[in-house]
Amino acid sequence: MLTLEDIQAAARRIAPYIHRTPVFTSQGLDRLLGHRLFFKAEHLQKTGSFKARGALNAALQLQNPRGLVAVSSGNHAQGVAYAARVLGVPALVVMPEDASPAKKAATQAYGAEVFDQGVTVENREAVVRQLAQETGYTLIHPFDDLRVMAGQGTQALELLEQVPHLEAVLVSVGGGGLISGIATVIKTLRPECEVIGVEPEGANDAQQSLQAGVRVRLEQAPRTVADGVRTLVVGEQTFPIMQRYVDRIVTVPDEVTLEAQRLMMERLKQVVEPTAGLALGPVLMDYDLPQRLAVIVCGGNWMPT
Repeated sequence: MLTLEDIQAAARRIAPYIHRTPVFTSQGLDRLLGHRLFFKAEHLQKTGSFKARGALNAALQLQNPRGLVAVSSGNHAQGVAYAARVLGVPALVVMPEDASPAKKAATQAYGAEVFDQGVTVENREAVVRQLAQETGYTLIHPFDDLRVMAGQGTQALELLEQVPHLEAVLVSVGGGGLISGIATVIKTLRPECEVIGVEPEGANDAQQSLQAGVRVRLEQAPRTVADGVRTLVVGEQTFPIMQRYVDRIVTVPDEVTLEAQRLMMERLKQVVEPTAGLALGPVLMDYDLPQRLAVIVCGGNWMPT
């Protein structure tokens, strides 16, 4: 099980290579939405998302790897590419053919080779494991790895120092790596603070899993504008942490996600991706939420089309 000490060690390990990201506020958004909102700006992290934290924490613990290999729809790809650059080794990233072209280009710009031929959300795990075997590169999983989870949790250490008396944290959920790391910190240091996961309506495998008490797998890749959370099932290692620490998971329709993304860009003057808007989505709906809310702005790797 992941511990606070694991995450504190990760924070020390990755500190030379990442940004301590700021927290933004907006009086206009607070008045409009009726909450005191604190936006943890991980879209300003190295590579444009929180994923650099977990990738680096895992990579920096390896002993002379031949190279790094990863599977990702985009943000973890860039995180692993950056980690490989820090280590001075090659990186190979498996991405679905229909992944964001901007995220593919950004991954290549960090020096990684992108493999996407015939890759889908459904088969990408099998593809990456085959390539890892063929190349001898070390696989860094996007979420189902305690080292990755520990790295993601480091932003919560910063958040609690930056914002006192938080009542809840809203976190977008895909495979569960981000929320597992954050929840471990929050519930260890501020157990009264609620940890709320947010999923798209058509991609609520985590919500179904927590309700059922077992991991529920979606039959096919979910169609959602929040491309960072198109996982089929939460991780084997993330699920028990979510069961222990996550208070609830709510769902948001895509039209609300896009409206939340628009509001964040309009009022905060920041470029954020739809998956970041997803985390704010519940505030635009009629969910019962406390007043002082942190929103994890998970990424900013987006361009208008």
